[in-house]
Amino acid sequence: MNSADFDPKAFVASLPLLPGVYRMLDAAGKVLYVGKAAQLKKRVSSYFQKTNISPRIRLMVSHIANIEVTVTGTEAEALLLENNLIKSLKPRYNILFRDDKTYPYIVLTGETFPRLAYYRGTTAKQHQNFGPYPNASAAKESIDLLQKIFRLRTCEDNVFRNRARPCLLHQIQRCTAPCVGMISEQDYATDVRNAALLLQGKQDEVEQHLRTDMEQAAAAQHYEHAAALRDQLHNLHTVQQKQFMESGRATDADIVAAVELDGVLCVNLSMVRGGRHLGDKHFFPQNADGQSVSEVLEAFLAQHYLSSNVPSLILTNIEVASEAFEQLFSQQSGHKVQIRHNVTGERRQWLDMAVNNALLALRQQAGMQAGQVLRLEALRAALSQPQLSRIECFDISHTMGEATVASCVVYDNLAIRPSEYRRYNIKGITGGDDYAAMRQALSRRYLKLQAGEGKRPDLILIDGGAGQLGVAIEVMTELGLTDIQLMGVAKGAERKPGMEQLLLPQQEKPLQLPPDSPALHLIQQVRDEAHRFAISGHRAQRGKARTTSSLEEISGIGDKRRRNLLSRFGGLKGVQQASVAELQQVEGISPALAEKIYQQLH
Repeated sequence: MNSADFDPKAFVASLPLLPGVYRMLDAAGKVLYVGKAAQLKKRVSSYFQKTNISPRIRLMVSHIANIEVTVTGTEAEALLLENNLIKSLKPRYNILFRDDKTYPYIVLTGETFPRLAYYRGTTAKQHQNFGPYPNASAAKESIDLLQKIFRLRTCEDNVFRNRARPCLLHQIQRCTAPCVGMISEQDYATDVRNAALLLQGKQDEVEQHLRTDMEQAAAAQHYEHAAALRDQLHNLHTVQQKQFMESGRATDADIVAAVELDGVLCVNLSMVRGGRHLGDKHFFPQNADGQSVSEVLEAFLAQHYLSSNVPSLILTNIEVASEAFEQLFSQQSGHKVQIRHNVTGERRQWLDMAVNNALLALRQQAGMQAGQVLRLEALRAALSQPQLSRIECFDISHTMGEATVASCVVYDNLAIRPSEYRRYNIKGITGGDDYAAMRQALSRRYLKLQAGEGKRPDLILIDGGAGQLGVAIEVMTELGLTDIQLMGVAKGAERKPGMEQLLLPQQEKPLQLPPDSPALHLIQQVRDEAHRFAISGHRAQRGKARTTSSLEEISGIGDKRRRNLLSRFGGLKGVQQASVAELQQVEGISPALAEKIYQQLH
């Protein structure tokens, strides 16, 4: 079916006045848009009104060849189904937010002497987990403050078990050295309890515990212990005064503010846990042109909270259809969730701060984008390509031919696009043959483009000299993609930034832009990102290969035993540090095999 054959009037007439989800498809069957509705008939019919629809929606409607609907029991069920479909299908006309599930947590582990740790990922029930935190710096700052006050250990378990004397952290008053018995299990447990209470926002309770313990120690003439508790109290007061913006109540809340500035939209998420303001995070939606601020805010609530922890209170700067959200969030989280908009006092101050932070982020982005426009326009002029927009850059990384990795990074629409990056593990070539590695990477990348898949770049940067550029020319000629501009980026004679020589297939002499050229700065930005991405991939591959090969050389160690060893000791380094007795405790490792492993690794 094509869009001309689709009869919206007849289709809408067949729809019920029930909640559900609708999917708009083009002639090729690709989903253009996914939406939810309390009443399907009314919502879908609104798209075919002749007035009051934006140019963007009018364009989408012109491509509709079919609509599929799913009726649900409630609007909350429709909201859940809509979000799942958006995340899996990523329709072109839906507002999309980057899926960031790995918010950082602070963890107090479940050992006899618990470890204070920074953690990302699925939380484990045997540990105490605090968070999520809006960003890594907020979590790590809190860990640093807790170390100053309670001096809990942060070392890995294999290090903790094998210490023979206190480490540097003990010497600088950041750890009580439980690894060598310099604090009793009971006293350490007290510090862990107080740290957990502080993370929960119960500062008054922590202060009361410390004051009571200090007075008891002084009465019993344990003056050194009393002095240590006095120092903890002093550090606690210092932290409260300098580091945290405190609330009078131990509240868990998220403050979500959606703001528009000059047609650009931003959502600011601020987190308050236990009455402490932990910081904020900015989100810039994709596909939001022509959408209202309220639509963007509702899209953020659905996509963010249906895949992460939900606090008991969410404050928004704009009124939303909160009933369905509250019902669904409460069901998923197991506790009552409230969404409030019209608030006063301290909560209004939180909202005002979130709005101001969103405006600040928009102004900062506008400034950065202006710089990117200047760079891109300069590069367009230097290459005589007025339509230049998308750049892809390739780099090769290896160590003496080992674990060769190629990277491809993408710059498009005035920004680096990490979601479109690709790495290629290069196989079947002579170690150190950069030309063969570049040929393989380019072929794997652009065979798909030749087949009609993916976006077409306007410029391909090759990190290398004439040899690498020659390989690129051969590959693109073989693929019939000779209309795409190629450029080699060769380091200058002194290999200094600003001295790069730009090699173009159609020019005999290299193009050398001035060191202060905005066009050169853009090329350096993309080239350096390709270099970073290639090196990080190469290091990961090299580490994996070396870890695997060291254990594979030991007869009697198969895949299962190797996994058990690496899992138990946290990696090859932990296995190397383990004693024969500790190796025997691993499943499948006999005393004789443990001795063999130890001897082989040492």
